[in-house]
Amino acid sequence: MVRRRPGFGGTLLATLFACASLTPSLLPRTWLYQGVMCAVTGILGYAVGAVLGAFGRAVVSYRLPERGRRIAWQVLIGGGGALAAVALWYSVDWQRDLRALMGMDTRITWFPPVIFAIAVALFTLFLLISRLVRLGGRALIDWLGRFVPAYVGHIVGVLVISLVVVVFADDVVFSAFAARVSEVSSVTNAGTHPGVRKPTSGLVSGAPGSLVTWESLGKEGRRFTATATTRARLTAFSGRPAADPIRVYVGLDTTRSPQAQAALAVRELERTGAFTRPVLAVLGTTGTGWVDQHVADALEYMYNGRTAMVALQYSYLPSWASFLLDRDKAAAAGRALFEAVRARWARMPPGDRPRLVLSGESLGSYQMEGAFLDLEDLAARADGAMFIGPPNANHIWRSVTNGREPGSPVWRPVYQAGKTVRFAQRPDDLDRPAEPWPHPRVVYLQNASDPVVWWSPELIYRRPAWLVGARGPGVNPEMNWFPLVTFWQVLVDLTAGLSVPPGHGHRYGPNVVDGWAAVAPPPGWSAADTDRLRALISSS
Repeated sequence: MVRRRPGFGGTLLATLFACASLTPSLLPRTWLYQGVMCAVTGILGYAVGAVLGAFGRAVVSYRLPERGRRIAWQVLIGGGGALAAVALWYSVDWQRDLRALMGMDTRITWFPPVIFAIAVALFTLFLLISRLVRLGGRALIDWLGRFVPAYVGHIVGVLVISLVVVVFADDVVFSAFAARVSEVSSVTNAGTHPGVRKPTSGLVSGAPGSLVTWESLGKEGRRFTATATTRARLTAFSGRPAADPIRVYVGLDTTRSPQAQAALAVRELERTGAFTRPVLAVLGTTGTGWVDQHVADALEYMYNGRTAMVALQYSYLPSWASFLLDRDKAAAAGRALFEAVRARWARMPPGDRPRLVLSGESLGSYQMEGAFLDLEDLAARADGAMFIGPPNANHIWRSVTNGREPGSPVWRPVYQAGKTVRFAQRPDDLDRPAEPWPHPRVVYLQNASDPVVWWSPELIYRRPAWLVGARGPGVNPEMNWFPLVTFWQVLVDLTAGLSVPPGHGHRYGPNVVDGWAAVAPPPGWSAADTDRLRALISSS
């Protein structure tokens, strides 16, 4: 059972899947990544081929004679070997072309023979493990056959082995992995980034007089509050006397209830005088509590420090793990924070209220979208929003994207003539369509090559709209869709989202300046000011 040769159908699809994994995806990858991808994609293909082969044998009674089977194997081995060699040969050019599209160095190290060796070795290991599981299942079915009818033994045996595999994968592998990630993340959360010191300004959380202790902020919260833009830097940019910015943050160690965290955040905003500032930004965080420093800095420079920002932490986990395990927590935290802030804001006289805006990157955008039913609800209850690299699971993003005007690409959709929401990869994208764009405005910054935006379980069985018709900027025209394979390719791309230049992958750089300038420009702000601030943010 373990030592018998591989099945024909499994071998055929394993070869096709592995070769398909060599084709370009959204982001460049290393030769080591490629070897692992070939192996995992190949074993997925083998599993699909083995299932289809078993089904075919059960339905069709005809069997090829021995000579026919031998010829078929010879054709498969010869054709599969040639296809693998061609795919490995072209993979070098595909990776270089993709790097050239993104302005990256095309002189790469790529070892096709080593990629092949890694893929074969790992594939063999995975196949051996799967066959050992199958052997155990057959032994159990044979043992059960001594006591019950054969069909009952087969059903019970399959169910038992499936249950054992699921329990092992969930409770032993996944749960143990998740517990380990959580443990490491909680330890990391207790640390402090190099160079970050406890602030002395009473206008930020964790400083003397704050309702929130420095220790409870967490690693990312401490960086967020301690790195508020200084008055000296603000004055140097504006040429006018600046104010100390307000940054409020409530860490996960303060209290476990999102509602209690939000209530504390509001009291901290009141303590700092945040509701008297011209603009108040509610910021979404990623799993670890991270806030994009460019988002915070850009708004502070625009308003010369007369800003207030608030955020809270809902998880210790990194963003990808939090997306899988804590997604509901993110939405609940965003809803609790915005509702609490807006309730306090709504009690003020309309003429005295600050401009209430939102922003979030990646899972932080999911957190903030969780506070609203739809785009209309967002526009009715906030003064604007900027969402950066939104995950495909964002419900408002999906609704707007699916409702885009015919002819507009999914990677740069036009919704209701751009009346409320617009999408941009480049600054001039915000000028299209050339229709009036009244406030409040909603901006989505999304790169056509950002796997965070485009990865979805639907990639398993459906060609995505972003691979139909004209490709977005930075997407290799040679990229194609293969069932299951593209899902796996883009999933792996998630790990490389920050390894490319700004404007590609999950890097947005100074484009946040244009986003804020569209959503919440201060009085007198000009296009020249935007250009100066873009240059400053680019250099930081």
